[in-house]
Amino acid sequence: MTSALSLFTLSGRRALVTGSSRGIGLALAEGLAEAGAAILLNARAAESLEAPLAALRARGFTADGVAFDVTDAASSRAAIDRVEAEIGAIDILINNAGIQIRGPAVDYDPADWRRLQATNLDSVFFVSQAVGRHMLARKRGKIINIGSVQSELGRASIVPYNASKGGVKMMTRGLAAEWGPHNIQVNAIGPGYFKTELNDALVKNAEFSAWVEKRTPAGRWGDVRELVGAAVFLASDASSYVNGHLLMVDGGMTSVV
Repeated sequence: MTSALSLFTLSGRRALVTGSSRGIGLALAEGLAEAGAAILLNARAAESLEAPLAALRARGFTADGVAFDVTDAASSRAAIDRVEAEIGAIDILINNAGIQIRGPAVDYDPADWRRLQATNLDSVFFVSQAVGRHMLARKRGKIINIGSVQSELGRASIVPYNASKGGVKMMTRGLAAEWGPHNIQVNAIGPGYFKTELNDALVKNAEFSAWVEKRTPAGRWGDVRELVGAAVFLASDASSYVNGHLLMVDGGMTSVV
């Protein structure tokens, strides 16, 4: 009989995490490596991957870097095909790359809208499409998209971000419907408010931090390591019958009023 803990092992599998030179992406990559996966870090610039790759390898993990622009469909496909041919099969994909550009909707710059949607939404489709071709041929695979509490909740000044993360939620469900019959599970994680380099100004804003702490039943910001368990679960055999699900990791924020 298979033990419960063995369901969570990622030994013998390879995971690509987009936007993983720092922050949430790097934390997820480290967590999957600790669970046994070989790791592929991604960023647009190869030099930004040098330090995190060195750190992973120093801990004895198998890690490679693959630099490409996730917002470009042709570049994404070429890079994925090269990895599959030269390094090996991608068993797990985490679509993590994302940006935030705040501003009032009435004055929002169309160029900023296009840049945000390209990074947060287009990239999820392009990279999933490129990796999915290979997963479909093998009849197996795990795709994890990074949504947000803003996949479910609206907030002033971030309407384009709301739109992009709502789109990630529905893309997750659509891909699950289309690829589920081929033994591919497509799920998403919805982080709440986490302490990251990109959120540093908000963390240091006493008024905003007080709002987060009051609004969240856990009473605090999240630590990026608290996302690892959800990622390992959705990347492993433990979630073999979970598909099209958005798993909120938000300290309870989306469950309360």
